[in-house]
Amino acid sequence: MRIYFKYLLILFKSQMQYRTSFWLLSLGQFFIPFSIFAGLYFLFERFGQIKGWQFFEVALCFGIIHMAFALSECFARGFDAFSSLVRNGEFDRLLVRPRSTFIQVLGSKFEFTRVGRLLQSTMVLVWALIHLNIEWSMVKAVTLMLMIVSGVLIFTGIYILAATLCFWTIEGLEVVNIFTDGGREMAQYPLNIYQKWVARFFTFVIPFGTVNYLPLLYILGKNSGNDLLYMLIPVAGSLFILPCLLVWQFGVKHYRSTGS
Repeated sequence: MRIYFKYLLILFKSQMQYRTSFWLLSLGQFFIPFSIFAGLYFLFERFGQIKGWQFFEVALCFGIIHMAFALSECFARGFDAFSSLVRNGEFDRLLVRPRSTFIQVLGSKFEFTRVGRLLQSTMVLVWALIHLNIEWSMVKAVTLMLMIVSGVLIFTGIYILAATLCFWTIEGLEVVNIFTDGGREMAQYPLNIYQKWVARFFTFVIPFGTVNYLPLLYILGKNSGNDLLYMLIPVAGSLFILPCLLVWQFGVKHYRSTGS
């Protein structure tokens, strides 16, 4: 990981060379999800609740999923921009280096301006927690942290799968945004407000339900069953990244240079 943190430091210094641009971009990233949250607020202002969920309960869900997305978009941006490495033939250069291609691609690009999006989601999360009457315990606090970590790993896994497709398609596929940007928009609400097939797909295939719904029931005291099981559900969701890494290794082994 030493080389990863070296990448991190170099790219941070390069982005800070234009500090005004950096802070303006960060400010823009703050207001983008703010407008989405404003829509959420006015929705509840008009209807009061959605299928039994109150505003601050959904705001907690919103804060968790947007925080996870912001962290993943910041640190896994190299996979999101991977198609340019394949298209320009630059991935060949990474293959001859005596380091993991995963670490090199992961460290090829960071979006530190996403600190604005992260700040906004943190504010929403704290605001929701202040207004919710939650009986906190160490287990619930750990569950909340695991939900955020699990969300980061799930979004990162989707970025990895999208990057792997570039070995065959060369260009990135916009359809993948259904599961990144679209998944973020969908997962900012509890899954039980959707049709059953949607909830099942985003629980057992792409496990956003292990981040924004099942453990959320436990934190809010709405669950029935073993508390420990609900705490471990985000850990199960985190395992989504393992098959994504296996698919990445398969793609690397079958990569053929573009000849660029």
